[in-house]
Parts: sequence; structure tokens; C-alpha cells
Amino acid sequence: MWHERHQARLASRPRKRAPGAGAKHRLVFIDRLLATLVHLRHGVTHDVLACWFGVDRSTITRAVNEVRPLLAERGCTVSPDVRLRSLAEVVDHLGVSGQTGIIDGTEIRVRRPAVGRKHRDKFISGKSKQNAVKSMVVTDGEGRVLWCSPARPASCADITHARQSGLVKLLVDGPAVEILADAGYQGLGPQTGGRVVTPPHRKFKKNAPPWYEEMHERQRKAHSSRRIRVEHGIAHLKNWRALTRHLGRREHMSHTVQAIAGLLSHQQTADLTSKRQT
Repeated sequence: MWHERHQARLASRPRKRAPGAGAKHRLVFIDRLLATLVHLRHGVTHDVLACWFGVDRSTITRAVNEVRPLLAERGCTVSPDVRLRSLAEVVDHLGVSGQTGIIDGTEIRVRRPAVGRKHRDKFISGKSKQNAVKSMVVTDGEGRVLWCSPARPASCADITHARQSGLVKLLVDGPAVEILADAGYQGLGPQTGGRVVTPPHRKFKKNAPPWYEEMHERQRKAHSSRRIRVEHGIAHLKNWRALTRHLGRREHMSHTVQAIAGLLSHQQTADLTSKRQT
């Protein structure tokens, strides 16, 4: 795919060279891929990668910017021959397999926009009071990552993010599936016909009877124990250094999150397949 896009970009120029003419890449594609993987996994700067591979810093930057979207387009691996690239495919997969999905939002710290930049305060999170972007993560009942949404400013609420991603329409028009969510998604249950399950509402704000306190706490813990696996999936994502705190351009965060989700899901599928074989 990278080679085809590179050739198409060369062929689109007014001046066309003869086949094989022009400057040769000092950094072959395998090295470009390795540099991108090291950058995503360990957060190594482009300067250090340039020293390792013996090229200029701009070459590493260009290589990472070319390979990262390709990794994001691969989607999340469910089985060796099935990959999920959109939220619609995730809902269809859950409906066919009969599995329960779990959704949650995660925040990734980013640099604050410069003074005078438009919408500078959009990235301030109301939860952590820091500049961040937010992505919606969907996992199965075992905590395996199925999909990550493109990054949005952290000021966007979880329920708003889910609605803008088209989750409500997909659940209403799609198969009957069960999606577990936390209290940040309360309100999606009635809109999706009960397909989104959130913690129970608290009916008594003051002077609740003891029997209700016990029942509410028991229901809340039961729901939390079912959806805790999505926290494990997010923790595996945050093990990648590029998602602990992003110091690069905020415009690249969507490709970064989706590329890491695809790589992590491939690793989880490979580990699951090896365990079944043994």
C-alpha cells in the first residue's frame, strides 16, 4: 500500500521520470516501519531515531507520518482473517458473535495550544483539569480492543462523543446487542431501546432507607465488575508510551490511537491463538 501510494504520487506530477530514475530512499520501508513502531511503543524522539538509523531527522519525521496512517487503516484484528475498521463493523460483529461490548472514554494529555489560537480552551478536560484529547474505546467482554474512535478535544462529554460517533443510530437500526457503559453514558439506554446498560439511577438523594442503600450498592458493584474489563483494555493501550503523554502535533492523535489499537489487538489475537493451540 505504501509503495502504490508513493508511485501514484510520483505519477501525478507534471514532469515524469523514467522508471528507476531519481533519488533512492536511504531508509527502506522495513526501516521506516521499525522506526514508527519504536516511536509508538517507547516514545523515542525523532532525533534519537535519526541517530540510530543514520539519517536526517526530517527523514524519520516523514517516514513516521507516512507509516502511521497505514497502521491506523489496518483496523483491529479479531481473528486472523477478520479486522474491524469502523464502529458499524464492531456492532455487526457483536451481533453475529453474541458477545457483550463495553465502551468507555480515555483521555490523553497533549500540549496546550499557543496563546491567541482559536478554541484554545477546547482541550481542557473538565475531569482532570488538564489539556487532553479523548477517544472512545470499545472492547469485548474479555477486554480485547475492538475499536478506538478518532480523538476529540477533552471538553467533549462521553455521551456527546458516543452520539457524534453514530452509536445510537447503529444500535437502533442494527442487531440486538448489549453494550455496557459507566454513568457518563446514562441517557443512551432509553435512546437505544435498552441496548446500552448503565449503572442504576439513584432514586433517593436524601434520607434513603437502609434496604435501598444495600440494594443500590449491590447493583452498582455488579455492574462495575462486568465492565471492569474495558479498564484493563485501556491500561494495555496506555502501556504504549505514545499514549501516556503526547508531545507531538495534536492533529496526529487520531492516527496514533487507532494505529496502537490495531497493533495491540493483533498482539492479543496472536496470544489468544497460541494459548488455544497449547
